[in-house]
Amino acid sequence: MPGFVEKPEPVEVPGLVHLHTGKVRDLYRNEAGDLVMVASDRTSVYDWVLPNGIPDKGRILTQLSLWWFDQLHGLVPNHVISTDVPAGAPADWAGRTMVCRSLRMVPVECVARGYLTGSGLAEYERDRTVCGLALPEGLVDGSELPAPIFTPATKAEVGDHDENVSYEEVARQVGAETATRLRQITLAVYSRARDMARERGVILADTKFEFGFDDQDELVIADEVLTPDSSRFWPADLWEPGHPQPSFDKQYVRDYLTSPASGWDRHGHLPPPPLPAEVVAATRARYVEAYERLTGLTWE
Repeated sequence: MPGFVEKPEPVEVPGLVHLHTGKVRDLYRNEAGDLVMVASDRTSVYDWVLPNGIPDKGRILTQLSLWWFDQLHGLVPNHVISTDVPAGAPADWAGRTMVCRSLRMVPVECVARGYLTGSGLAEYERDRTVCGLALPEGLVDGSELPAPIFTPATKAEVGDHDENVSYEEVARQVGAETATRLRQITLAVYSRARDMARERGVILADTKFEFGFDDQDELVIADEVLTPDSSRFWPADLWEPGHPQPSFDKQYVRDYLTSPASGWDRHGHLPPPPLPAEVVAATRARYVEAYERLTGLTWE
């Protein structure tokens, strides 16, 4: 089963209990009971965490998430308490750490799609649906949908693959009221972010969110939000439906690994090879450009 090519040992920090090592983030609990999330530079594709990462990636994801949390103020609360680095933690944690409220997480990946691509395209080409939702004829790779749609998925462990599910299945798992709320807030957040990105010359093709309930049973957005790891961002000036679009995300890594140059068989049993320096540098440049285009800030 795919997973980590080389699973890292968790960093030991006084006062923190290590809870989980994910594809990108390491999760700890502090003495106050809050969660400490640390975004690494690890990169995962095709359910594998690669042997070498992308420099600055964890900081870019963290800083972009924090920027988006600010932009979403008033629309949905988030889980961030502070960005203080815990005492005794490595200096490398600066800029990549979020101290967060502990939530009762909803076991659903809340996906919003405004354009047809990826797994949605594969289903559409087969059945003219996405997650069971009927779509009109004549759409192609990169087509804008008539309206954004909510296409949830199950949350997978490292090495497993998220599976698209129907809205009815989500309602069965979490209840009709929660499912309705998840759909409403997912589409509302997507719509705000899509409009903001468009003003900056970026198309937000699709994105996924995670939500949880706080002690007052309020729905709270958690984890990362609207980053190149959780979203497909395309340059608006190059958008041309009918084929895969240029993107500001790890699609560059996927394309390399499935090319003859990598020598790797995606459907085989061997783990992927390390990324060449030029692929690492080009991927980092895409993350930096996404951050700078969206925020209007210069990445230092």
